[in-house]
Amino acid sequence: MNVAKSGYRVFSANSSVACTELAKKITERLGVELGKSVVFQESNRETRVDVKESVRGQTIFIIQTIPRDVNTAIMELLVMAYALKTSCAKNIIGVIPYFPYSKQCKMRKRGSIVSKLLASMLAKAGLTHIITMDLHQKEIQGFFSFPVDNLRASPFLIQYIQEEIPDYRNAIIVAKSPSAAKRAQSYAERLRLGLAVIHGEAQCSESDMADGRHSPPSVRNTTGHTGLELPLMMAKEKPPITVVGDVGGRIAIIVDDIIDDVGDFVAAAEILKERGAYKIYIMATHGLLSADAPRLIEESAIDEVVVTNTVPHEVQKLQCPKIKTVDVSMILAEAIRRIHNGESMAYLFRNITVDD
Repeated sequence: MNVAKSGYRVFSANSSVACTELAKKITERLGVELGKSVVFQESNRETRVDVKESVRGQTIFIIQTIPRDVNTAIMELLVMAYALKTSCAKNIIGVIPYFPYSKQCKMRKRGSIVSKLLASMLAKAGLTHIITMDLHQKEIQGFFSFPVDNLRASPFLIQYIQEEIPDYRNAIIVAKSPSAAKRAQSYAERLRLGLAVIHGEAQCSESDMADGRHSPPSVRNTTGHTGLELPLMMAKEKPPITVVGDVGGRIAIIVDDIIDDVGDFVAAAEILKERGAYKIYIMATHGLLSADAPRLIEESAIDEVVVTNTVPHEVQKLQCPKIKTVDVSMILAEAIRRIHNGESMAYLFRNITVDD
């Protein structure tokens, strides 16, 4: 396709070569060239963007994958979006396969809902639409003042299970916590497999960490009303870890949306091995794989970790051969094509339900 006559441009907002791989795959599928721009860090760590071609009156798609340096990637996206806005681009659409700060989408005592703040920043910078994939919570879409297309990676991961896991009919889908049961149920029903749930595992990311609200109040000399005696909420007590469902002699496939710190997954794999599972697979959309994740996976009972290329993880794959990648550039390219041509997006959500 002739880029000059296509009516749209595709840019990459990343400054590193590893992060532009997904953008190159998408543009190859679309038959267009990647837009000419320079994104770099000044010596004082400020982000600078230089768009090298005219974008006046064009629809612009900015592809931004999120590497380990999350905050730099966000600034690159914001600065590029604003540069395109001030260059008179008609529409600016962000293609953000993994939306950062998506775990911080609920109020935690004196914390903040950072994903809502980020949504406001993107709108202020000039974005008019976002294409993303498997938001950590679907309610995040409500934080935006413009349309959000939340694509699903499950068709690609299900296809991998069917084609790459021998004897997958003898597998059982596992939720590593009750909160992940809906996602696991969706996979189980589509693959016509059984379902197991690990119950009792500590959920560090969801726990209420101690803060000043639990400290004793300062003593005051008051002569007035001392206040009402409110009923005291009983503290939660986590039960012993149990597996609801029979995994003996089966292939266990743990499914989730994000795999970052792998401690919970390693612990779940050990429990499943103790219960008789003879192979352990982990399927996740976003492979952040932070810190010592590759080493822990390599030393664990996990046989294979399958993630998509929404997040660059080539370094982690070199450190751990158990990590495999599924390419989702096809659906991202199709979403771009349909939005530009004004076609319905319903085709990309066939048989997708609210719980998926």
